[in-house]
Amino acid sequence: MSRIASVFKQPAHKALIPYITVGYPSVGATLRVVPLLASSGCDIIELGIPFSDPLADGATIQKASFYALQNEVTPKLCLKVARQLSQKVDIPLVFMTYFNPVFSYGLNEFCNACTKSGIDGLIIPDLPPEEGSGLEAVTQKQSLDLIYLLAPTSTEERVRLVAEKSGGFIYLVSLTGVTGARDKLSSGLGAFVARVRKVAPQPLCVGFGISTSEQAKWVAQRADGVIVGSRIIQLMEADDTFTAVGNFAKELRCALDELPNGEKL
Repeated sequence: MSRIASVFKQPAHKALIPYITVGYPSVGATLRVVPLLASSGCDIIELGIPFSDPLADGATIQKASFYALQNEVTPKLCLKVARQLSQKVDIPLVFMTYFNPVFSYGLNEFCNACTKSGIDGLIIPDLPPEEGSGLEAVTQKQSLDLIYLLAPTSTEERVRLVAEKSGGFIYLVSLTGVTGARDKLSSGLGAFVARVRKVAPQPLCVGFGISTSEQAKWVAQRADGVIVGSRIIQLMEADDTFTAVGNFAKELRCALDELPNGEKL
């Protein structure tokens, strides 16, 4: 069993998964905030490798990627940062990136470097499962989970294919569109999670748009984990002591822990 899969084996436990962009607002900030998130109740942390054309990301994460690139944050530096973080925290670390940087680095070389740096999995939004066999073979050899995404518009055929291929968990995109904090979640989200659950044995984690503890609790009643990105980055921008980030993570953790007996609706 992978370290990511083991997170979901805890009885009645809902996974809290924050996202941050490596190197934003600085590499030092990344090295400080990840241990803070881990100590505040987070179970897995997504480390975003900045990319010049982040198609799945909204304005907040696009801006973070832009400034991280201005700070000369490269995949090689992200690997170095991950290695340092893996020595500071004992929870799984996942890279979220796009296929071009991985391909440019070299599939074998990148995955080998990930393993050596303490990375447990990869999320690549622009890699469809129909085209992922090459990377799947390499990740399996390196004991990395390759985590695929599904959207509300995914066909039944795509859902079945992802259920066959995804490692660790399946990333459910809460809406059609890009990342970003939102006031409301899609009214059809519950039905979407239920549709995937009928087919997929993997844990289901929902991201895109979750920005409050109330939203996180609502999602966790239906899914196995909650992914929060843009709101974390906004709080990092507003408070360079990261007190607000830690408090927000603890608030989310408390909201998820209030669910009775791992309740699902």
